[in-house]
Amino acid sequence: MTLRNLCLFSFFAALPLAGQVTYAREVSRIVQEKCQQCHRPNDIAPFALSTYDDAVTWAEDIKRVVSAGIMPPWKPVAGHGEFRDSFALTDQEKRDLLAWIDGGTPLGDEANMPAAPPEKGEWSLGEPDLTVRMAESFTPVRGRDTYRCFVLPTGLDADKYVSAIDVVPGNRQSVHHVILYLDSTGKAEELDKADEGPGYNCLGGPGTPIAGNLSLADLGNLASALSYTLGGWAPGTRAHLLPDGVGIPLSKNARIVMQVHYYTNVSRDPDQTRVGIYFSKTKVEKPMFFLPVVQQRLNIPPGAAEHTESTNFVVPFLLDNHVINVFPHMHLLGREIKMEMIRAGSTTPMVLIDQWDFNWQGPYTYTKPMAVPAGSTVRLSCKYDNSANNPRNPSNPPKRVTWGEGTEDEMCVAFLGVTLDRFSPLF
Repeated sequence: MTLRNLCLFSFFAALPLAGQVTYAREVSRIVQEKCQQCHRPNDIAPFALSTYDDAVTWAEDIKRVVSAGIMPPWKPVAGHGEFRDSFALTDQEKRDLLAWIDGGTPLGDEANMPAAPPEKGEWSLGEPDLTVRMAESFTPVRGRDTYRCFVLPTGLDADKYVSAIDVVPGNRQSVHHVILYLDSTGKAEELDKADEGPGYNCLGGPGTPIAGNLSLADLGNLASALSYTLGGWAPGTRAHLLPDGVGIPLSKNARIVMQVHYYTNVSRDPDQTRVGIYFSKTKVEKPMFFLPVVQQRLNIPPGAAEHTESTNFVVPFLLDNHVINVFPHMHLLGREIKMEMIRAGSTTPMVLIDQWDFNWQGPYTYTKPMAVPAGSTVRLSCKYDNSANNPRNPSNPPKRVTWGEGTEDEMCVAFLGVTLDRFSPLF
């Protein structure tokens, strides 16, 4: 072969074949859109996928988890509610990823690379409008469930609507979940002062008046009663902005009461969790409230590999609403959770997660708010595996499990983010 032919051969060999999937043209875009919200420095994923070299390094692991349907961990089953912000792979994206790996992970022409996304730092939505944090760190007892509430003043001089919250745990190995309550009575501060150390013990709730006495029958104070929570966080939760025109009310007089559930058998490091708050940038036409649908009468027998519990919630008179998002929640025995709306003999699916994983949960926002008129029935069903074959079962041998706040207890609950059709903006 002549030197000229050798050069031509080398040149053309370096070019991607027609139809060959490359990182620059296809894979980089998939990674940006579907992977990097978690696979970035100091976030929940165990490694970053920020560069081509990162993707090549973890290519075989990517092939394994994508082939098995483990990643990306988008849990809602298609056809059971339509949700925005999905990071599930399309069939074509899955084929492209696997073809790229099987084809030797070619880079391709770097001129085809997409622009780098804006740097967001440690917050998935970028720098929050307001950041609040525990005044000092707290170290929970190792190997035991601890519920601790921390009072977080906001310093606001005006009432606001919130479009999103984000939570950055100070110690991801010990923070089991976070619920953000609101208190305008001063009771939480009294409880904090009466308890030694940072925060105060708060198993079962923050101990503030409204949170313990929510009554949907009290229509005159319904808006105030429903405004007792700002949202929550659990492992795998990704922050997303609410649709334009919808916001969670945050009174300037309220204190955020952050209830943190700690549980760890590993870390003894202290925690100082932070909350990022993003205010609504458009005029809010409808305030959003959180309505829990709960089955507390759980009785899961030891050894039961497929046990189902369910409950019905009938929407009261005058409480016609639209559901903006849904946040299902179970613990380690959970296998499947389903919600559906029943009206006039017709059933409409709301959400189905048929491969529950405690480490990947969060709110799912509908592409179009779902109308739930008064008189409708919302049915919640939860399926559990309490057998010895469940690798996540925290008890060996399995034991009877009931409702409870602890890690070894169980829950069957879904928080609905709703706007009430008959209510106007509060502020």
